[in-house]
Amino acid sequence: MTELTLTVAAARALHLAAQGLLQPRRKKAQKADVLDTIRQMAMLQIDTIHVVARSPYLVLWSRLGDYPPAWLEQLLEEGALFEYWAHEACFVPIEDYGLYRHRMLDPAAMGWKYSETWMRERRADVDAVLDHIRRHGPVKSSDFERQDGQGGGWWQWKPEKRSLEVLFTAGQLMIARRHNFQRVYDLAERVLPDWDDKRHMPAMDDVRRTFVLKTVKSLGLARASWIADYFRTKPPRLDPEALVAEGALLRARVQGWDDPVYIHPDLADLAAGAAQGGLAATATTILSPFDPVVWDRRRALDLFDFDYRLECYTPAEKRRYGYFTLPILRRGALVGRVDAKAHRREQVFELKSVALEPGVKVSDRFVRDVAGALQRCANWHGCPQVRVAASEPAAFAAVLQAALSTAAQEAP
Repeated sequence: MTELTLTVAAARALHLAAQGLLQPRRKKAQKADVLDTIRQMAMLQIDTIHVVARSPYLVLWSRLGDYPPAWLEQLLEEGALFEYWAHEACFVPIEDYGLYRHRMLDPAAMGWKYSETWMRERRADVDAVLDHIRRHGPVKSSDFERQDGQGGGWWQWKPEKRSLEVLFTAGQLMIARRHNFQRVYDLAERVLPDWDDKRHMPAMDDVRRTFVLKTVKSLGLARASWIADYFRTKPPRLDPEALVAEGALLRARVQGWDDPVYIHPDLADLAAGAAQGGLAATATTILSPFDPVVWDRRRALDLFDFDYRLECYTPAEKRRYGYFTLPILRRGALVGRVDAKAHRREQVFELKSVALEPGVKVSDRFVRDVAGALQRCANWHGCPQVRVAASEPAAFAAVLQAALSTAAQEAP
């Protein structure tokens, strides 16, 4: 394949196509589509914040449209998915379990996710938790009562919760299912009884190679500097040029960028179509802060000129856009962000603020697109009344509210 040169717009289109966000979905989602979508991204990041739908559900909605969120937990319980540390805590296709087994066998390299000190100093307590599960079956953290009178964030986990988490990171426990989004822990040999390290675990060199190939394919195209973040891989890392030399990756260029980008051969035709201007980005939707499109701030800047930071961990007085701002993807561009809250009991979807990116041209079509996406998102939350509190620019709030009224009337 001749080395392609893509415009930035074509690079965006290729990226969105690889991520399943290029065009609106036409068919009603089926349960199998949830698994296929996670395979396409290689993982689905987990987060528990739920001012709107929890992130994994929202990431799927952005790609699939309306679907029953229970399908995700069903796939986990059926064994099609498992949970582990991929980009961060993620749902991962079960066929990729072996790629993460090296991490489980060297949990000390996992940083804060594992505590050697805890395992050493509280070994008897950890063993007691393990023995309890072995004798009595799967458990939730809430099955253990707190005895020390403390509570709060993750740094104040009760001892049993900390023991469950270090055993999970070490691969001795797996998540058998979730109940009301709480993890249910069980012995790894009961969740995955056929796994055998000696027979099934891939060589580390093969793991590094596979992570690079999966990253490039999931992103559509990748600068070398983007690759390590996707699976949070550590040195030594495989140089993508070595994969180009053997034909496992293709090299291309993006106008205005000094360094090359890499493309998976499976996407060669798609990339050629993008270079020729043949990929039309027509989808408008709302993204989670933990969507792969935006979770790497540097990549979002490179590709979309979108400077995005999640501010829920920022003190309220220092926030620029809001607690849990959701990027707005419109026809191949990230055009703004919305700080939303679903008031489920009142069936109201509150838009605390809607901030458009500098230079965005607000046409009638733009307003219809954005209003339609917001209304669909609100309807999926069971909150069909959408209220706009504020916007940047300020005049956009009234325009958007009027368009939302029309979108609500047109909704099926």
